[in-house]
Parts: sequence; C-alpha cells; structure tokens
Amino acid sequence: MKTCLLGLLAETSIHPGAGQSSSIVDLPVAREAATDYPVIPGSSLKGALLGLARQREANGQERMGEPDRNRIFGRTDNAGALLVSDARLLLLPVRSLSSAYKWVTCPHLLERFSRDWQRAGIVNQFETSQPAAGKYFGDPGAATGPLFLEERQFEHESGLLGGIVPALGPFVSHAATRDRLARQLVLLHDDDFAWFARYGLAIQARNVLDPEKKTSANLWYEETIPADALFYAVFAERVGNTIEPVKGLFKDRPYLQVGGNETVGMGWFAVAFPEMKGAAA
Repeated sequence: MKTCLLGLLAETSIHPGAGQSSSIVDLPVAREAATDYPVIPGSSLKGALLGLARQREANGQERMGEPDRNRIFGRTDNAGALLVSDARLLLLPVRSLSSAYKWVTCPHLLERFSRDWQRAGIVNQFETSQPAAGKYFGDPGAATGPLFLEERQFEHESGLLGGIVPALGPFVSHAATRDRLARQLVLLHDDDFAWFARYGLAIQARNVLDPEKKTSANLWYEETIPADALFYAVFAERVGNTIEPVKGLFKDRPYLQVGGNETVGMGWFAVAFPEMKGAAA
C-alpha cells in the first residue's frame, strides 16, 4: 500500500469546529478526547480536498474529473480509494517574552510523529527525550535568564536532540520559515505542553449587529488555533494511482482551506509533501 505524509502549516488562524460548546466558549476547536490536543478530523481534511478538486474544475483548471473524484473520494454508495488520517498537531506557537513566539512541542507529539513515520514505511531518524517539568530543551539564544511562555517560567536544561529540526523542516513549505526552526523550537515536558494545548489557544469574541439599531443581536465566543501552527497527516491508497492525482491539485498553488470561517480569512494552510526516503510504495 502506497503512503505519504504531508505537512500543513497554518497561514491564518484555524477553526476546525467541535460542533458543541464547552464552558464559556460557544465554538471550541475540535480536540482529541484523551489528550485535549487540537486536531483536524480526517473527514474534514478529506472534505476540504474534495472541495478543492471541485473548485479547480469549476475554475477551468480541471485536474481531477468527476469519475476520478468519485473513485478517489468515494460516493454515498461506495468508499473512496484514498485513506486520510486526522491531521495531528506537531508544533504550537506560544507567546514568549524573550522573542515574538516559540514553536512548542513535547516528546509525546514527537513519539506519535515517529510512529506515523513507521506506519508510512519510513525509518525513524530523530531522537526524543523527556525534559524535567518546568525545564525545556532548545536554543537559549542570547538570553541568560529563564524562558517565559505566556505567564509560565521555564529553565534551560539542554539543547535539542539530534535530528529533530531536520525531520520537521521538510514539513514546512517556506524556506525562510524553515530557517527559524532551530532557534525558535522548544521541547517541553508532556504535562507542561498539555497545559498550553488546553489553555493557550486564542478566544475571539464575534458579534452580529442589528441592521437598524446597530446593537448586538448575537454575541458569541470562538476558539482558534494560531497561525504558524504545524500539523501533519498520513495519506494511503487502497488502489494505485490515488495519491498522485491528489498531489497534483497543489502543483501550481500549494494551499488548502480547512475548517470554518473561510469568508473572514480563516483556515488557510500551506501544504508540503516532503520526499521521505524509504516510504512504502
């Protein structure tokens, strides 16, 4: 079975809706039940790909005709040939007092990333280790004091372990952005990262105004994933010639809109299909 990995770097705020409210947040993002990590369900990602294929055809840029769309994505009476995983979180931007922000991850995310490599038939080429709670692995830069992420303080324990930055780089499509990984990447203890994943996302107040009185007709609170967050997903095919036509959708414009609020500019990802040695064919 042929498989491939793809990187999804958020270019704008992202709102993959959960479909239900949570405490004071009317519209939270989708989260994994066990970990509370933000996630983009595979069904949403597959639907966005199908929507892109239809849009290309409607704009006269046909890359995938209706017969191929039905074969690859399926219909109500048959399953499609493309298998799409959930898009899993890999790097979360977190505000820092010592720089604009840090890309934060943890050993658990990297372990799952490594396992997904193996599922795609790729040999793991990076190391993971658990920093102590309240400490971090990464480049301390010119700062001699502690690292502040939001209101929390962390002490430097070690540099990043070998292979992590080269492993993540191919999943970021922009060269200038890849160049920042080594100095902005921070590895936290799993429990410390879970706090930021659970409580560190932006909450935006949105409103509908009465057209006559210009007073509030409907105020709600909406959770979003910040721009520059990095996700990844796994594609696999039941039959041949399935993944390549999907890759062809991004030949000229490697961007994909996923999730809600497209009309207010949300949901845009830069897509990367890294060439991974040893991938299952």
